[in-house]
Amino acid sequence: MAEVIIRHFQLTDRPYVRELAWDTALAGEPASAFFDGKEFFTDCLTLYFTDYEPGSCFIAESDNKVVGYLLGAKDTVAMCKVAELKIAPRLLAKSLVDGIFFKKKNIIFVFRLFASFLKGEFRMPDFSRDYPATLHINLEKNFRGLGIGSRLISSYLEYLAKERIPGIYLPTMSDKASGFFEKQGFNLLHKGHRSYFRHILHRDLPLYIYGKKLQI
Repeated sequence: MAEVIIRHFQLTDRPYVRELAWDTALAGEPASAFFDGKEFFTDCLTLYFTDYEPGSCFIAESDNKVVGYLLGAKDTVAMCKVAELKIAPRLLAKSLVDGIFFKKKNIIFVFRLFASFLKGEFRMPDFSRDYPATLHINLEKNFRGLGIGSRLISSYLEYLAKERIPGIYLPTMSDKASGFFEKQGFNLLHKGHRSYFRHILHRDLPLYIYGKKLQI
């Protein structure tokens, strides 16, 4: 296997990040299992990071190929404002033009999301004051378990410390990922579950929120 390097995100990485985000959206499997509309979905997952805060993103590259990414945001409150005022209107317009929410698979997914919301599964404490930053990390299947994720995390945490960010929190719906974050020094802040993939996975997924204070 070729050497893997960790570097800052570049604009030319954008399509590869989006492809990897789509291919791993459901417990490491493609989002096509529950959603029809690749461009719209990858906009929802990655647009803020790649277009509004690219300086907080990192890439794992092997043999000139993107094999993993870490998408970061230094201030989740600011991120949510951008999402509300700039990204959401753009995505709404796009969904109307493309008829995203008239597709059967998407109708089912949105219905199950709404049912999950009504059951209170989205209620959680606000961690943004003590842990303002966040991240989203992904690796290709063949590059997992090789320490690449740890290197991405380490690069990002060093970056946050230089930016004098006091803490970071993140969600994961994977038992395996929860063990990974604990090894990186993250502490469990909240635990819940999500039921909106039950029609596909035939089970609820756990929701873990992990946080880590940083020395600045």
